[in-house]
Amino acid sequence: MKTKTRVTTLKMVQLALLTAIIVLMAFTPIGYINTMGLSITLVGVPVIIGAITLGPGAGAILGTVFGLTSFARAFGLEPFGTMLFSVNPVGTFITAMVPRIIMGWLTGLIFQALKKVDKTKFFSYVITSISGALLNTILFMSTLMIIFYNSEQFHQELGGFGIGAANVIALVFVMVGFNALAEAIVCGILGTAIAKPVDTFNKKNGF
Repeated sequence: MKTKTRVTTLKMVQLALLTAIIVLMAFTPIGYINTMGLSITLVGVPVIIGAITLGPGAGAILGTVFGLTSFARAFGLEPFGTMLFSVNPVGTFITAMVPRIIMGWLTGLIFQALKKVDKTKFFSYVITSISGALLNTILFMSTLMIIFYNSEQFHQELGGFGIGAANVIALVFVMVGFNALAEAIVCGILGTAIAKPVDTFNKKNGF
């Protein structure tokens, strides 16, 4: 019983720590690198780490925190998010929340599946970390396009960012191409470097 309680406490401490890191990153320059009105998002790193080390459920919880901080930034902290909020506040909330929750949950499931077949005990961390970053981009952009792309006001507002929206493929390429690559590289490196030793520590402590 004491061992089970100790493990539960350790998990809660790690979850709380990762939550605090997400909030810190979200509201400091550490978490976002602004470019072309958009942001290269690094806040997904602690979500990925939590999904790998604590499981899909924790990934979904951390994804929820990520989504809430992302929505909060739409209140004047991020130009693109602020623009989306002016077009459709409810749609902005859905776009900020749903992709991040699903991303955290799926990242945890991907790692659980990969570690069963990865004999090297290394590539599962790399692939999962990169997958988490790509899932964040793909799910966010998919939700964004579903909710906003048919909005005339959305197209008009994009003009203020110097982005032409006549062609959805061109729009996605301009808005996501560089960001997705940068996020995948950073998350692949940091996610692997941090999650692997933390996961090893957790296993030694009975996780």
